[in-house]
Amino acid sequence: MFEPAALRRVLPFFVYLAFIFVADLAERLGLGKEELRWLYPVKVVAVVVLLAWCWRSYEELRDWRLGWGTVALAVVVGLVVLVLWIHLDAGWMQVGSSAGYDPRTGGRIDWLLVALRIAGAALVVPVMEELFWRSFLMRWIARGDFLRLDPARAGVKAVAISVLLFGIEHNLWFAGMVAGAAYSLLYMRSRNLWAPILAHGVTNGVLGVWVVLTGQWTYW
Repeated sequence: MFEPAALRRVLPFFVYLAFIFVADLAERLGLGKEELRWLYPVKVVAVVVLLAWCWRSYEELRDWRLGWGTVALAVVVGLVVLVLWIHLDAGWMQVGSSAGYDPRTGGRIDWLLVALRIAGAALVVPVMEELFWRSFLMRWIARGDFLRLDPARAGVKAVAISVLLFGIEHNLWFAGMVAGAAYSLLYMRSRNLWAPILAHGVTNGVLGVWVVLTGQWTYW
């Protein structure tokens, strides 16, 4: 049984996953992809509500001040992860296939869906995932009372396990592991969760722009 502090960091992530399973089930039951596209904004809103409800308990997010050097490093890490993400796509680096997220209706892009998708991926998902993967899971593996653990002391075992699981969560599992390692090391170096959140947001946000410009919807 998770203690309250752990549950508040796990619940938003698991609700996000639950929506993915719901979408998959709905598609198997015959609903089309176009009918299910609006499930993403609903999913993001649900996560935002949970994050807002638990916000006061996220003590690792209270210090949002990052030095300019850390900000620059986070942006660079985010961009490097992006470049690697779209290139680490060899057959052996993938598990299954990604249906992606196609915001087109009748061949024309629905810009509201695009805006909601990019906003969710760049502003909400990084907070939710970094709270779960880095702040909670990585530290929890190393120490049960994870809130008292300095991120820099998480240890190789905790980092390796959390990075492996983060990679498996993604269709591009190898790219996911590279991203997980980069965000973990950034968190350990900065000791501030806003650093990997910023890097993750840069990766997702710029990836969204790239996807729209190139039409590579499977990367979504």
